[in-house]
Amino acid sequence: MEAKVVWLFVFVALYWCYCIFWGVKSAMAAKTAADYFIAGRRLSIWVFVLAATATSFSGWTFMGHPGLIYRDGFQYAYASFYAITIPFTGVIFLKRQWMLGKRFGYVTPGEMLSDYFQGDAIRILVVLVALLFSIPYLGVQLGASGFLFNVLTDNMISKDIGMWVLSAVVLIYVATGGLRAVAYVDTLQCVLLAFGIVSIGFIAYSFLGGFGAFNDAMAALGKTDIGKWGATSSGHNAYLAIPGVIQFTAGLGVETPTGGLWTGMMCLTYMFALMGIQSAPAFSMWSFSNTDPRPFAPQQVWASSFGIGLILFFFTAAQGMGAHFLGANPAVAAVGGISTVLPDLTANKQGGLVPHYINLIGDTAPWFVGLLAVCALAAMQSTGAAYMSTAGGMLTRDLYKRYLNPNADHTTQKLFGRIGVAFIVISALLVATYSADALVLLGGLAVAFGFQMWPSLAAVCWIPWITRQGATLGLAAGLIAVIFTEKFGLSIASTFGIELAWGRWPWTMHSAGWGIFFNLVICVIVSAMTQDEKAREHRMVYHDFLREHAAISADKKKLIPIAWIITLAWLFFGIGPGAVIGNTIFGAPNAGIDGWTFGIPSIWAWQILFWALGVGMMWFLAYKMEMSSVPSKEIEVLTEDIGDTQPQSAGS
Repeated sequence: MEAKVVWLFVFVALYWCYCIFWGVKSAMAAKTAADYFIAGRRLSIWVFVLAATATSFSGWTFMGHPGLIYRDGFQYAYASFYAITIPFTGVIFLKRQWMLGKRFGYVTPGEMLSDYFQGDAIRILVVLVALLFSIPYLGVQLGASGFLFNVLTDNMISKDIGMWVLSAVVLIYVATGGLRAVAYVDTLQCVLLAFGIVSIGFIAYSFLGGFGAFNDAMAALGKTDIGKWGATSSGHNAYLAIPGVIQFTAGLGVETPTGGLWTGMMCLTYMFALMGIQSAPAFSMWSFSNTDPRPFAPQQVWASSFGIGLILFFFTAAQGMGAHFLGANPAVAAVGGISTVLPDLTANKQGGLVPHYINLIGDTAPWFVGLLAVCALAAMQSTGAAYMSTAGGMLTRDLYKRYLNPNADHTTQKLFGRIGVAFIVISALLVATYSADALVLLGGLAVAFGFQMWPSLAAVCWIPWITRQGATLGLAAGLIAVIFTEKFGLSIASTFGIELAWGRWPWTMHSAGWGIFFNLVICVIVSAMTQDEKAREHRMVYHDFLREHAAISADKKKLIPIAWIITLAWLFFGIGPGAVIGNTIFGAPNAGIDGWTFGIPSIWAWQILFWALGVGMMWFLAYKMEMSSVPSKEIEVLTEDIGDTQPQSAGS
């Protein structure tokens, strides 16, 4: 057995011991349903900062993101802005959800929304969103962990066996300890995730010969039209430029846009999809689990926007783009290659990029291969564990307790929570094992589904005008629109002999963008038609409470227009249509190092600039505008016992 495989098993065993320890310790501390489902609302500040960051940036960040930067170039690297747009959702919603959960005793977002809107249809839809998010998202993560170990053990362990064995430990500690166990394991997983990405970035820079050699190679690439997408309509190499604002390619599929898929509108709407991570039902439960909102701002601004952003724009970019010059793209290597240490990955094999980077040090530092493998495993399990735990809680509270056993005690709720976790894990594993194609189709829906929660959350946190009917029908319309602008919906239609003319992601706009468009249109129209004074009075109880406790201080109200301008300008120029300026503003892609203002491609410099501006925007919103600060007034809790009773309604 190779030394690297031995070290792999050693580090995995140590990691498993840590996970099981926290599962058992948390189970012993979970006396009530609240302890199990939302950690008794007592997560400490740094536990939440690290755990929420690990949950937000999963194995996709570690494994998938570098591969797609390699496949599509810097035009896809605009996706790295999810370091900012994911916590941006948290800035908008987390503090106010925490306040409502604290006051009224909510454990799940379904309880909060059904109480606010006085109807159960929205509760069922929220559970549906949670399941449609959790099962495919978890299946993708678990499948990737099996693939990783298959590669690193040189096929000694098959993908499916590795996936099932690695998943067993996750199931044990999550089902045993609940959200507290997830949170404490996530603290280590966050550190491992960041350490692993930075380490693999240094491996890439090392084999590239340093930063200067990397830029020389990109300068040579910029003078050609070599690559997956060739040249943009402006004649620039598509690896170093986005292909315009939008392309009207309805009915032509996603492989046909000139110069690449990642137009300004595609980047913007893809960021919408990734915003769905912190608007998904799971993050509502994360918000409920805190003692107070004090951890929200440091997580959103420093851990995520600054820390993860720094890692993505400097180290993940090097992994992805650098692979072209290390043998992963023979055509590029012919004009600007540095070495051939990586295998040819051009035939849609980009998913294996990170394991191949790790294998580069297998002979010189086999122990480090084992450590990096555990970093990747931790990254892939961090998000999955949180969604397992929270979805199990929603199945228990919103279905079992609501409809089958309203008087369920703490012990019974914890038991059914564990059964729910097992159901979700086994479902994800079965789909990943026996229907990989279906998993790929469903995986495309997950984060876009989460983003469809925005209007409902905006209603309960900010906009009393939105009615129950508007939010419910809007959410349903958004989910349907997402389905039928994704491969999953196209496949369903095709089985009935219907060919949908628009194809996947029409007009280079992501399904999340189409979903929110129809969601908002239906929500606004139906809300305008269903205004009811008595229902509005009920909703105003919530909003009066929020205004009393979360209103911005008087001296800062004049900053509200400035906050709107900063946010909209950043969205437009940083990740939207205006980003096309970044192609050439600091030198044309073919200008070479002497013609690049900062000695790096203009598109990369533009991304780094707007990353820095984005961190500033997040600081302004979270701290200066007090959107993630501790409430100005102490919150009176209406109910303490959330295990044996229904939450206290605002109208009670």
